[in-house]
Amino acid sequence: MNRNRSVIAPLIGAHDGLVVATYGRHLLVEAADRSRTRCHPRGKRQEAVVGDRVRWTPTGDEGVVDAVLPRRNMLLRQDAQRTKVFAANLDQVLVLLAAEPMFAEAQLARTLVAIRHAGIEPMIALNKRDVQPAFSEAWTRLAPYRAMGETVLPLQLQGDDTAAVADLAALTERLRGRVTLVIGASGVGKSTLVNRLVPQAQADTQAISRALGTGRHTTTRTTWYWLNDERDSAIIDSPGFHEFGLHHILPEALARWMPDMAPYVGQCRFHNCTHRREPGCAVQAAIAPLGPIAPHRWRLYQDLYEELAAARTS
Repeated sequence: MNRNRSVIAPLIGAHDGLVVATYGRHLLVEAADRSRTRCHPRGKRQEAVVGDRVRWTPTGDEGVVDAVLPRRNMLLRQDAQRTKVFAANLDQVLVLLAAEPMFAEAQLARTLVAIRHAGIEPMIALNKRDVQPAFSEAWTRLAPYRAMGETVLPLQLQGDDTAAVADLAALTERLRGRVTLVIGASGVGKSTLVNRLVPQAQADTQAISRALGTGRHTTTRTTWYWLNDERDSAIIDSPGFHEFGLHHILPEALARWMPDMAPYVGQCRFHNCTHRREPGCAVQAAIAPLGPIAPHRWRLYQDLYEELAAARTS
């Protein structure tokens, strides 16, 4: 795993800002002096997301975002109905799972494909280590991901015993000096994680709600939290989701975003091999017991390929 830490670039223009929260078409923009201003986009087609660097103009007590500065990456999901951008300019994405409720492996596979396609580093954390035997069973299900080189961390967010403290410390070290988006389904412990990492998170959330005029319940909001006073580390909390569409990914490129299959891409007999039925396929030859690819991972690949191919013809 690439452990080089990026430095969060300073804001240099008088009216350059960082988008730290969004709700509908409302944006909260943080300036270099750490002041925050409620802003609106200029025009209907401009879409800024949390993590964007923007250029904005003050208009009384509020502001107007004139331009979104170039992004180095962004994470999105896309299905037949809509495209949803989570956040931009990320160093890594933390996929938070839990022993209970049991995670859906197809959803995990989709999420990791999207993260790698965006050119971002993924990391998995499995919460609720104290819930047994469910945690041990879930940890075993993640064995193929550890074998293919994914970072998978155990986590116990409830309690302050030695294991819980050590787990949180190990995760915190991997967040240092980086911008990390946290994603996961409802009930996995995202809110608990944010509150453990950012003790003032509730106060920050209330202040953001007042600034955006969104009231007390803002479950659809994406929010940036600084992890330290130096402001060189941050996490972005995002709403939970049920489905992760991949319609923005070409089916013929799918295998290269799956790390257990990617090493074999380009080694097949046919240059346009789909890795499903063709003879001389290097991917199929690497399926266990002959190789390291778990059979269920290949079945997941086939299902995803057929879905993406059907989306291109519909």
